[in-house]
This record gives sequence, structure tokens and C-alpha cells, in this order.
Amino acid sequence: MIERYTRPALAELWSDAHRYETWLRVELAACEAMEAAGRVPAGTAESVRQKTAGKLNAKQILEIEERTKHDVIAFLTHVEELAGEPARWLHLGMTSSDVLDASLAILLRQAADEIVIGVDQLMQALARKAEQHRNTLMIGRSHGIHAEPITAGLVFAGFFSEVSRARRALVVAREEISAGKLAGAVGTYATLDPEIEIRALGALGLHPEVVPTQVVARDRHAGYFMALARLGTAVERMALTVRHWQRTEVGEAMEAFGKGQKGSSAMPHKKNPILSENLCGLARVLRAYAGAALEDVALWHERDISHSSVERVIGPDATGIADFMVRRAASLIDGLVVNAERMQHNLELTGGLFFSEGVMLALVRKGLARQTAYELVQKHALAVSATLGQPPGCAPSFRERVSADPEIAAKLTVADLDEAFDIKHHLRWGSVIIDRALRDLDV
Repeated sequence: MIERYTRPALAELWSDAHRYETWLRVELAACEAMEAAGRVPAGTAESVRQKTAGKLNAKQILEIEERTKHDVIAFLTHVEELAGEPARWLHLGMTSSDVLDASLAILLRQAADEIVIGVDQLMQALARKAEQHRNTLMIGRSHGIHAEPITAGLVFAGFFSEVSRARRALVVAREEISAGKLAGAVGTYATLDPEIEIRALGALGLHPEVVPTQVVARDRHAGYFMALARLGTAVERMALTVRHWQRTEVGEAMEAFGKGQKGSSAMPHKKNPILSENLCGLARVLRAYAGAALEDVALWHERDISHSSVERVIGPDATGIADFMVRRAASLIDGLVVNAERMQHNLELTGGLFFSEGVMLALVRKGLARQTAYELVQKHALAVSATLGQPPGCAPSFRERVSADPEIAAKLTVADLDEAFDIKHHLRWGSVIIDRALRDLDV
């Protein structure tokens, strides 16, 4: 795990110490289930629990692993050294993956819980911005080119809605990953039985794999990491938008710039969208981890070990990065400085060319063929486009050109043109859309 992109809570979650404590939880839950079934002497689990409480030593386990070349055997050896005779009943009829897969499910659930807290913070930040800028006019763009008016509130509401869907996908993936197996070497319960498995996994908040092999099926894990990738991509889309907004030529919003912050080692004037760029880069890593998880699904027969090395990397790293990203994104959105005046300035750059569709549709309603109306309006729009950037008054505006066209004048009255050039027409449903998005606020 890279400390720069990992909160302490996630680092602790994936620490050796916590991992071994989780392994012990699984072993003790299995032992207690076997006690209930009369397979193990009563009180065994409690005896082991008391003798090992606070005494697991990750360093010693790793030292034993250097000799045994097997992590679970090293762990069990250490537990036996601490607990003595009762520890011989641990792992009865189990295989290593019974412990490892149940433990991984627990850790991934815990990580998802931390990530969801950060997602909720991000959604709250987006909801605040959507409300704050519900009526802040700006130009909508397609292909990066001016299209028609929108509001900044609509943009933030769109981000909110996408993050909300990603949250739901992560919650579903959290449930799907909550599967374990205590079914022995190839999943046939040769020395165990499903009732013991149900009791033990239930105590851990897990459910049994439907058809176990030596491992839990890895399509579950792939779904989890794909949910993280989807969440990362939702964050990336808003970060990419902020980067475009902050461009000098646009200037519609800017990341917060703290006292003493520096933008460039060479150019003192620079204020760069570094938080957004960082988030875009981390999203690429999350998508790559999802690809690695998909590669883990196809294992040889009842299992091989090719997935293990992958998961040791992507489990801590992907969850740590996703957790970091959503919290950084929440901070980014909360601190974002929206320049409403620049948005209005940019909206007016084309002199009202964005009213072209309204004029065309007005002509269609008055009986003109659509393509004829399109070409008639486009002729004036392109002529105005060619004069953009000239001083005011040097060339007719779009409204002036269409008003002076005899073919258009024959179809549209001044009142018709007033209606076609009314910006309120474009925005009359904006609040309805925002309200529809923010229904998911209390998820």
C-alpha cells in the first residue's frame, strides 16, 4: 500500500496484525460451531481465545513462515505455541482457503463500509453544490463546443446521481462478497458438514458459497473490484470536468487554493487543478485492478494459487485508493470555487447562437419543412460564428440576422421570436431534474 494514498484506517485494516486477528476469528467461529455439533470438546474455543488475547505477534508469525513457506501453517503454529493443548482442535477438517477466503470476505466488507462513509460525504457535498447553484446559468457543451444553456446545479446533480448509482453497486458487491466456505479441501465437506459451516459463517456475518470448491468463486471478487472501478470512474468524470472548468480560457470554476500553496516550481502565477488530476490518475489504477480481478476468475479445476498473489496486492491497494479518492473528491467539491460571472460571460460569447434550435422548431411549427428550416437557420448561425470575437456592433447579431430574413419574417412574428429567444424555455425543467436526482440523498 502506498502511504500517500491510504488513510490510516485502511492501512490498519490491511495490516498483518489485523489480518491474523481476523484469521483467528474465523478459526474460533469454526471451533465453536464444531463444539455445538459435539465434534470438539466444549470450551475449547474460549480457552484458545483467552490464551491468545492480545498476544498474537505478527513478526513471529512471519518469521515462522520464512521456515514453513506456508502462511496459514505459520499462523497455526504460533497459535499452538500460545494456547497449548486446546489449539490442536483448531482447523479440524479445514483447508487453508477456508480461513483465507472467509477472512478476505470480512476484510473486504470492512473496507467497503469505510468507503461508503466517504461516498456519503461526497454525495452530501454534491447535493450542497447542486442546491447552491440550482439557478446558476452556464452554457452546456457537447464535443467541448457550446450547445444550449444549463445550470451548474444540473451538472452537480448529474454527478450526484452517478455517484449514488455507484454507491448502490458497491453495497450490492459488498453483500455478494460476503461469502465464505468451510467445506474442506475441494468443497465436499468430507470431514465437516454444511450445518457447521452455516453456524460458523453466520457468526462472522457471512453466508456459505453455493457450490464451493477449494475456494469461494472469484466472480464474486471480480464484481467487488469492478464496483470500485465504477466508483472511481464516477469520481474521475467530475474531476475531469473540474479540470476543464479551470482552464484559463474557460475559468468557470477553480479548485480551492490554500494560503502558502504553490502551483509551479517555475511559474509563480500558476494555479493548477492538481487534486482533480490526481483523482483522474488514481481512477486509471482502480480500473486496472478490476481487470486483474477478472483474470482471477478462471482458476484450474477446483483451484490453483494464481489468484492469491493478485489479491494480496489489489485488496489493500484498490480499497485504500477508492477510500482515499471519495474523501478527496468530497473535499474538492466542498472547496470548489464556482465563478458564476464567468459562466454568464461564456454563455454570452456566441451572441445567442444557442437559440438556433428554438428558431428552427418555431419555423417547423409554422409549417416549414424541418430540413428547410434547419438550413435557413444554419445559414445565419454560421455567418454569425464567422464574426465572433469582433467588437460589439461590427456585425449583426444572430437575433438581428434572423429577424431581417424575409423567409423567416414571413413565418415568425416578433412575439414568436421573443419566445424562441427566451432562455427560460431551456431551463424550465431544471429544478425538477435536480429534485429528481436528490431524492437519493438519504440512501
